[in-house]
Amino acid sequence: MQDRPTIRNPAYSHASPIPTPAPSDTIPTQLHHAPGHWTTGLCHCFDDPANCVITCVCPCITFGQVAEIVSRGSKSCFSRGLLYGVLLGFTGCACLYSFLYRSKLRGQYDLEEEPCNDCLVHFCCCPLALCQEYRELKNRGFDMEIGWEANMDRQKRGVAMMPIVIPGMTR
Repeated sequence: MQDRPTIRNPAYSHASPIPTPAPSDTIPTQLHHAPGHWTTGLCHCFDDPANCVITCVCPCITFGQVAEIVSRGSKSCFSRGLLYGVLLGFTGCACLYSFLYRSKLRGQYDLEEEPCNDCLVHFCCCPLALCQEYRELKNRGFDMEIGWEANMDRQKRGVAMMPIVIPGMTR
């Protein structure tokens, strides 16, 4: 089991440390993002190495996860991932389908169309684009591995990230 960081309140130095929740246990209720800007760059794939490897080996998994969240659960991860895999296998041009979800994602979060238009980003560097979209949704509070419905259930139950406590702050 991995050691979790602890929060110590200097006013109660005699108290035992409070373990912080693991990132997979929580959904942040609100993150601060600059309007119009992506939270990570297109080439920052190694910010999430596991997703980078999965996307390089089987991009249909990452695409399915992104598509389910972007479509707000109206399309399943499996169906979109399967369609992406079939398009990739038979035509080699799944990017002509996947760029539509990048456009939807940008529209939902008012993100800039950078470094160029969505179709070109997916055509020239589809794995990088899929990784960036995955990280964007993850950075905006979604647990990409559990899908839309489970994310909504978590929000309804009020599972939220504990506030970050900076040592030395007082009331």
